[in-house]
Amino acid sequence: MKRTRINLFATVALAALLASCSGLDKMKDNAPDINYTVTPEVLEAHGGQVPVTIKVQVPGGYFDKKTEITATPVLVYDGGETAYAPYQLQGESVDGNAKVISYANGGQFTYEGTVDYNDNMRVSDLVVRVTATRGGSSIDFEPVKIAEGVISTSQLLGKKGAMAALGEDNFQRVTPEVGEADIHYLIQRSNVRNSELRNEDIKALSEFVKAAKEADNKEFKGVNISAYASPDGPIDLNTRLAGDREASAKKYLEGALKKAGVEDVTAEDFFELRNTPEDWEGFKALVEKSDIEDKDVILRVLSTHNDPEVRESEIKNMAATYKVLADDILPELRRAKLNVNVEVIGKSDDEISELAVSSPEELKLEEILYAATLTDNLEEQLAIYKSALEQHSNCWRAQNNIGVVLMKQGDVDGAKVAFEKANEMKANEPVVLNNLGVIALYEDDVEAAKEYFDSAAGAGAALDNNLGVLAIYNGNYDEAVRYFGNSNNCNAALAKILNGNYDAALATLNANDAEVGTKYYLKAIIGARQNDTDMLFENLDKAVELDASLKEVAASDMEFARYFEDASFKEIVQ
Repeated sequence: MKRTRINLFATVALAALLASCSGLDKMKDNAPDINYTVTPEVLEAHGGQVPVTIKVQVPGGYFDKKTEITATPVLVYDGGETAYAPYQLQGESVDGNAKVISYANGGQFTYEGTVDYNDNMRVSDLVVRVTATRGGSSIDFEPVKIAEGVISTSQLLGKKGAMAALGEDNFQRVTPEVGEADIHYLIQRSNVRNSELRNEDIKALSEFVKAAKEADNKEFKGVNISAYASPDGPIDLNTRLAGDREASAKKYLEGALKKAGVEDVTAEDFFELRNTPEDWEGFKALVEKSDIEDKDVILRVLSTHNDPEVRESEIKNMAATYKVLADDILPELRRAKLNVNVEVIGKSDDEISELAVSSPEELKLEEILYAATLTDNLEEQLAIYKSALEQHSNCWRAQNNIGVVLMKQGDVDGAKVAFEKANEMKANEPVVLNNLGVIALYEDDVEAAKEYFDSAAGAGAALDNNLGVLAIYNGNYDEAVRYFGNSNNCNAALAKILNGNYDAALATLNANDAEVGTKYYLKAIIGARQNDTDMLFENLDKAVELDASLKEVAASDMEFARYFEDASFKEIVQ
C-alpha cells in the first residue's frame, strides 16, 4: 500500500513536469509569433548613449498562464556585447509584479532602455534573449535579432572638434604718438609772448617734432589746436579772445613746423582748430583740484546755475574768494593747447618674420608673438613661441600658445603641461581655462570640461565652439546650434544635421572653404538622409579622396546602410 502511494506521487510529479515542459517548449517553438517593433529602426547614439524603444506584441493563444519570461535586449558586436536592462512578462496565473499577458487575447508591452555607447556598436546586432520559467523548469529561447547597427553621426567629430585658443598678440604696425604743449596768454590778450616759447613744454614739443622729422618710420598726421578764454568778462570779448588765441597759436605752430621742414603743414586739413569762449568745464576741474576755502560753494553755484552771467555774478560776490580765483585759477584757463600727431610705422611682416628666426632678441614681445601668426608651419610657430618665452619668462601667452601648437601636433600630454604652466603664470585667465577644458575633453572627462568652460567667459569664439561641442556630447542639439551661431565650421554643420536642419547644415558647409574630408562626408550624410544619391556619391567620393581613412568609416556607417550593396557605393569605399 505504501509503495503504491509513492508511485502515485511520482506519477503526479512527472505529469506536472511534462506539462510544464510541454508549455515551455510550445512557447519556445512559437516565439517567432511575437512581434518586435524597434524605434528608431536603426539605433542612434546621442549624448554618449544608445536609447531604444521596443514595442512587444504577443498574439492570443501564446502566453502560457503559469509561465513568466525574462527578456534582455543585447547589442552584440565584434569582440563583445552590451546588455540593456531586462524586462519581465508573466502569465495570468503567476503571482508576481510583472506585466500580465492574457493567454486568450495576448497583449503588448513597451520597453525603453539605454546603454553607454562605444565605437564597436557601429556594426552590431540588437538581439532579444528570452528565458521562460514555469514552476521549477526553465528554458532559453533562440535569440531573436530585431535591429542592426548603430548610427554614430553624433560621435563623428567628438573631441577633435574642440578648439584651443591662442593668447593673442597686441601687435600694432602703426602706433600713434602725440607731442603736447600749452601756450598761456595774459588777461584780455591773444599775442604769443616770447617768454612762453622758452617754457619746457614748448621746448619738448620742438624736440618731438625734430625727432619725428628725422625718423624714417614716422609720419606727421596733423595738428589739433584748442584755444580758450577764461569765464570772466563779457561773452563777446571772450568769444573774440578765444578766436584770436586760436589764430595766434596756429600762426606760431605753423611757422615752427615749416622751420622744422614738415612738408604737410600746408595741407588744407592738416590743422584741426577749435575754440571755447568761456571755459567753464576747465574752471570746474581746477576748482575741484584746488584747496580754495569756498570750493564747495563755488561748485554748488556751477551746478545750480547754467546762465554764465549769473554764475560769474554769484562768484564775484564772494570778494575774497574771487581774488584767489583771479590769481590762481583764471590765468591757467587763458591758453591754447597744442597737439602734434605722429604715426610710428612698425616693421613689415617680412622684417618681423626674418628677425623672429635670425635675431628674435631684436623684436618686442608683441612683435614676436605676432611673428608666429605669419607662418603655417607648426615647427616654426613652436620655435617662435619658445623664443618668446625665453626672453619673457613670465609671459602666459607664449606659454599658452606653445600648448596650442602642441595640441595641433597631437601632443596632448605636452599641451596639458604647457596650459597648466600658463595657468600658474596667470591664474583663471579665460583663454587658459578654455584650453584646460579642451584637455579635459580629450581625457573624456566631460564634467571637468564643463567646469572649465563655465569659468572661461571671455575666451572668445573658441569657447563658443567648445560649448557647442559639449552640447553635442550631451545630445543637446538646439543648444549646440545656438552656441555655434554663424560659424561655418564642421561642428556647426554637424549640430544642424543632428537637429534635422539639413538645408541650414548644407548652407554652412557650402560657406566653409576648408578642403577637408569631414566637410564632404557630412554633405554625403545629408545626401543619404534626403535620398539624394547624386549628392551622396559625389561628396563621399570627394571625402575619401581627401581622407582615405573615411573609406573604412563609410563602409560600415549605418547612415549609408541602404546603399551598402549599391555598385557606386562599393566602388567608392573599396
